[in-house]
Amino acid sequence: MSSDLPNTAVPLGISDPVEKARAELKAALAAIEHKANLPKRAIVATDRATREAQAYARDNPAGAAAAAVAVAVTVGAVVWGIARLIAR
Repeated sequence: MSSDLPNTAVPLGISDPVEKARAELKAALAAIEHKANLPKRAIVATDRATREAQAYARDNPAGAAAAAVAVAVTVGAVVWGIARLIAR
């Protein structure tokens, strides 16, 4: 089996039907685990977004500051709106 082959792929050239079925089952289980592992996928997405935000802040500090202010204002407005609805 090639080391650069993802664990969700079935290697080519397997002639034994039992070995091929095992390889297909292993690949299917790996694909299901990859798809269903939401915490790991969230960590990967958060890490990617953090790297992209840091690169953007490095390249455009004024734009990053404006984006941070916009996010803070938006979150504040949402919290204020929810509090106002609850207070009624």
